[in-house]
Amino acid sequence: MRKILAPMHRTAGKGYITWYERALWPLVYMFIYMKWFNLLEDMHPTHYYVMHSMIDDHIPFVEWFVIPYYMWFLYVFFTTAFLVLLPRSEDFYRAMFFMFIGMTFFLVFSTFVPTAQPLRPDVMPRDNMCTRLILRLYRQDTPTNVFPSIHVFNSIACMIALLKSRALDDHRLVRAASCVLSAAVILSTMFIKQHSVIDVAGAFVLAVIAYRFAYQSDFILELMHIRERESAVPQRITLFG
Repeated sequence: MRKILAPMHRTAGKGYITWYERALWPLVYMFIYMKWFNLLEDMHPTHYYVMHSMIDDHIPFVEWFVIPYYMWFLYVFFTTAFLVLLPRSEDFYRAMFFMFIGMTFFLVFSTFVPTAQPLRPDVMPRDNMCTRLILRLYRQDTPTNVFPSIHVFNSIACMIALLKSRALDDHRLVRAASCVLSAAVILSTMFIKQHSVIDVAGAFVLAVIAYRFAYQSDFILELMHIRERESAVPQRITLFG
C-alpha cells in the first residue's frame, strides 16, 4: 500500500489531488445517484415500457449465477478503490467519467421512460442457498427501471479501466480475471432473470458511446487540468509486497 500512496504524497503539493480528495468524487456521486434511484423505485407510473424479447424465453434460469451477480458489488468497489489510489490521475478520471456518463443517462432515461421486465419466475424451481439469495434480491430490487442494465454497464466500465490502466501492464492475470468476472456478471443478469437481453444490449451501446467521450477524447483531462505534467509519476505499481 505504501508503494501506491507514496508517489501521490510526494507530488500532492505540485498541483496533484490527494487520494482521499479524489475519493470524494465517487462518494458524492453515489450519494446523489442512490437518492435519485430510490426516488425512482418509489414512483409508481401508470405505464411501463416492457423490456422483453423472444431470446429471453430461451435463456434458462440458473440460480448459481447469483454468485457473480453479487460479486459485482465488490468488483466495482475494489476497482474504484484501486483507481483512487493510483499515482496517476488520468486512469481515475477517465474511468469515473465513463461510469458517470452511463449512470446519469440511466437515471434521466428512467425518470422519463419507466421500464419493467416480466421475466422473474413465479415459483423457484429448487430450494437451495442460491435460490434463497435470489428471492431476497427480488424482494429488495423491483423489476422496474431496468434499461439499460447498470450491472452490465459498470462491469464493462471496470473491465475497460483495468485493461487500459498502464499500472497493470505487468499484471496480466489481474486483467484476465477482470474479463472473466465481467463476462460472468453480464451473463448473470440474464440467467437469474434480473434483466432482458434488451437491457444488456442497451448497456453495451451506452458503453460504446461513453468510451468515445471518456477514452477517445481528452475532455475530462482538460477539464480537470490533468496533462503531461504527470509524466514523472510512476506508471506501474507493485500490487503485492
